[in-house]
Amino acid sequence: MPDETPEPSDADVPAVAEASDAPVADAAPEPEPEPDPTHVELLARIEGALPDAVIEHADVFGNLVVRIRPGAWGDFAGVAKSTLECDYLSFVSAIDWAPAPKEGGDDASGDTSSPVQPSEMTFGAAGSAGRFQVFAHVQSTARHWGCTVKVDVDEAQPAVASWVSVYPGADWHEREAWEMYGVRFDGHPSLRHLYLPAEFEGHPLRKDFPLLARVVKPWPGLVDVEGMPAEPESEPEVAAVGAGSEPTDGGGEE
Repeated sequence: MPDETPEPSDADVPAVAEASDAPVADAAPEPEPEPDPTHVELLARIEGALPDAVIEHADVFGNLVVRIRPGAWGDFAGVAKSTLECDYLSFVSAIDWAPAPKEGGDDASGDTSSPVQPSEMTFGAAGSAGRFQVFAHVQSTARHWGCTVKVDVDEAQPAVASWVSVYPGADWHEREAWEMYGVRFDGHPSLRHLYLPAEFEGHPLRKDFPLLARVVKPWPGLVDVEGMPAEPESEPEVAAVGAGSEPTDGGGEE
């Protein structure tokens, strides 16, 4: 019996668009994350108490970082204590954004750090106007919120106002930043060394501090040099005994 199934016509075959003719839809951009309501309130309080003080701000792993104008640094301590209700000062410190010098000069290679250290000056969250910054973190034990605030300082004469009158705990931190970075804290009751002798020259946490200074110039306070473990100890000198003499035990012949 012959097959009477009708042959399919072109009209019955669904049209298949070629891949080259099909328009490619652009990937939808990621939606902007909703601002943290705590950060919104903190910024509103800061801007209400110190208008035009905030230069830039950023969210870093859930922590609010605020960069303020240099003239507002001293007043910010009082605002943090009263307006932000931050009764706890975590730290005050400084940072040097200059690239770390490479051992062997500018053409040195073989940087094994991961990630490789930058060769040009780069800045962290909320930016910077130059090489040095001072920053602090305050926290509220009642509100359970806090923020990190930072300020640009002059490279030639780095100085900011002291926070000791508002946060007495800043005393130790400011002394450390002064000693290690050379930042002067105006109004500090007694900037003096914590770790280094008074005769020490330089600031060890600056990127351009010469780590080989102890070779060129003796380390301050150095009084003795111990040999390496592999070096043999020198034998003590023994007084020579005169020719023809016999050592005695101090007693006569028996």
